[in-house]
Amino acid sequence: MRYEGKDRRRRESSPLRARRRLVTPEVLRQVKGIELRTRSLVSSLFTGEYRSMFRGQGIEFAEVREYQQGDDFRAIDWNVSARMGHPFVKTYHEERENTLLLVVDQSGSCQFGRPYTKAGLAVEVAAVLALAAARHNDRVGALMFADKVELIVRPAKGRPHALRVIRDLVAFTPRGRGTNLGEALSYAAKLPKHHAIVAVLSDFRAEGWEVPLAQLAARHDVVAITIDDPRERELPDAGWVDMEDAETGQRVLLDTSHGPTRTRVRVAAERQLQERARKLAQAGVDRVALQTSVPYGVLLRRAFAERARRLKR
Repeated sequence: MRYEGKDRRRRESSPLRARRRLVTPEVLRQVKGIELRTRSLVSSLFTGEYRSMFRGQGIEFAEVREYQQGDDFRAIDWNVSARMGHPFVKTYHEERENTLLLVVDQSGSCQFGRPYTKAGLAVEVAAVLALAAARHNDRVGALMFADKVELIVRPAKGRPHALRVIRDLVAFTPRGRGTNLGEALSYAAKLPKHHAIVAVLSDFRAEGWEVPLAQLAARHDVVAITIDDPRERELPDAGWVDMEDAETGQRVLLDTSHGPTRTRVRVAAERQLQERARKLAQAGVDRVALQTSVPYGVLLRRAFAERARRLKR
């Protein structure tokens, strides 16, 4: 599945008018389709897990009350307990609203995949997160990029705004083909006025993003949602194939029936994935790994649950 606008934007048009022109009946149909397709996922998978995973600025102290069976002993306030002669625990409540910023990669390398393109999967997962944020009364915004930042939707609250975010994600067609992930991350670090949750949806096939990602993670709560297609690692046995780099246009003729050639491609791809995982871990961000060939709902739920458990420790 591929999401795209009808036409590329003209240079003389303002961004606002360009968006209006791109909101075609087909775009609205796709937005409605995403909303219907993801409704059960948003309501069932993220009822509690969204808030557990995306804690924003953290939790605030609420009160001290008497210990009750089942309370976490680590929450005991020993000073108050000593004065009162029996256990008391500190209770907290989560902040009432967060800001969720979606940083969505639409570069040339993401225009590949089956049954979804990586770009299409990024848009749909971003839509799920936007609707979940709206359900929890959080602000949500978006930043779309390829070889530069091309579209920004400022964070705001409400379901109508979340649907506008999804509409703009669906209608977006990048001008560029390359990937400047570093610039997008640097821009995202300055966009929210306060501490925010930043979900970066990308295949991270770029250079020079490690330092901007670490700087972004130092200011905000960052989750890297990596999106890959299995054919990037395992070439099919299809004989001679004329392959073209989606970003540079460079072409190469490969004999995919040649076993050693497929092995070299697989080894190089696995090395690249391992290096990406190392860089993400070094930056101190959490990761959600998605594949275009695997239904994303189960993977999202599993990743959310694992992160929620880790944050509660």
